[in-house]
Amino acid sequence: MGSDSEGQDRTGYAICTIGRSGSSYLCQLLESTGVLGLPREYFNTATRRQRDNPEYPATPGAQIDWILSKGATPNRIYGLKVFAGQIDRLKKFPWTERLPGLRFVHLTRDNLVDQAISNLKATQTAQWRSTDTAQRTAHYDAAGISKNLRSIAVEDARWQIFFARNGLSPLRLRYEEILASPQSAIDQISRYLGVPEPGTIRWDKVDVAMQRDPESAAWSERFVAETADLN
Repeated sequence: MGSDSEGQDRTGYAICTIGRSGSSYLCQLLESTGVLGLPREYFNTATRRQRDNPEYPATPGAQIDWILSKGATPNRIYGLKVFAGQIDRLKKFPWTERLPGLRFVHLTRDNLVDQAISNLKATQTAQWRSTDTAQRTAHYDAAGISKNLRSIAVEDARWQIFFARNGLSPLRLRYEEILASPQSAIDQISRYLGVPEPGTIRWDKVDVAMQRDPESAAWSERFVAETADLN
C-alpha cells in the first residue's frame, strides 16, 4: 500500500464489487455524509467523462491523483469503487501501492438471480441508475439471465481469490442489509476506517433508488421455475 510522505496520514477504501450490487446507492450514501470520501468508478474513464468531467484523465497514474484529491473529503478520507474487470485494464499498474492507508470493502448481493436480472435489464434498457432514462424496453430472456448469472459468479470469485491470495480480511457488506438499515452500513464503514465521528446520511443528497420492480420479481419466479434442476 502507499507510502508517499504526503499521503501517510490519509485513509481510504475500495468498494470491491460487481455490477448491480447496490454499489451506486452505497456510494451516494457514503458521499452524502461529507466525511467518508467520494467513492466512484475512478478507473472507468468513459463513465467519469460522461457523469463528472469531460476532461477526466485516462491514465492510471492521473486517475490515482484524482482519487486522492477530488475523491477525498476534507478530513483526507478517500474512496473508490472497483469492478474486477477494471483491474485487467490497468495492465499490472500498482494501484493498491499508490493509494495510502487503503482498506477494502467487499460488497455482494445474496440473490444472484435478481442480480442477473437487474444486469440484463440495465443492459437492455441502458438505464443503469434509477435517475437515468430508459432508452429501450426490457424483455425476458432466460439465456441472457443464465449468462449474467455465470458472469456474476465468476466476477465475485475473482474478488474472493484476490482477498485470499493477499491475506486480506475486507469488511463484508451485503446489498440486502444496506437496504434494510442504511445508516448501520455507513456506521460499519466508519468504524472500519477509524473515523472519529461516524458519518450521518444526508438524505437530501441521495437520489439513487432501488430499481427492482414487480416485473423483475415475476422474471425471477419464471426463471427459477423454468431452469430448476437439482440433478
